[in-house]
Amino acid sequence: MSEISNEWSAFADRIAVHAQNYLDGLTRLAGGEGGDAVLPLLLVEVAQVSSAGAQLGASQDVILSENWEPHLSADPDVDPLRTALAERLGPVDDYAEVFDPYKDTVVTPYRLSDDLTAVAADLIHGLRHYRAGRPLEALWWWQYSYFNTWGNHAGAAMRALQALVAHTRLDVAEERTTV
Repeated sequence: MSEISNEWSAFADRIAVHAQNYLDGLTRLAGGEGGDAVLPLLLVEVAQVSSAGAQLGASQDVILSENWEPHLSADPDVDPLRTALAERLGPVDDYAEVFDPYKDTVVTPYRLSDDLTAVAADLIHGLRHYRAGRPLEALWWWQYSYFNTWGNHAGAAMRALQALVAHTRLDVAEERTTV
């Protein structure tokens, strides 16, 4: 392995840990762990995986030598995870977001459950490359999909979750001071 290959391999190892931690945390929270703290815990999960995304965004472009992604079988179905999250989030699942504040300033309806599982689906795809012994393909996928899909979904989810947590904390603080 060349020096750059060792660097890419170590980088892939770090991103894979972040990806797996996000998937594990999301699955536990969708399954009912966390109790009433589900929103702040989801905020932590999204913030931590967004840190990995920022690292992908700040690194040089990952270029595959043959300029194609090796074939994988179909990715696992994330719909059960999405459904469990939607049920868990209930009335706070729906929110409004501006998709691209520079090109499209129209407010668009979003769902936290969709955002959180879109991130998961892209991370799973990259993990499948990583576990097949193709760390460069995993990095390429994670970087490409970060810019193309999961970075936007994570950012939107983080803004929505931060707003929910803030409202929960600040609205309670206001009620206490007025009583």
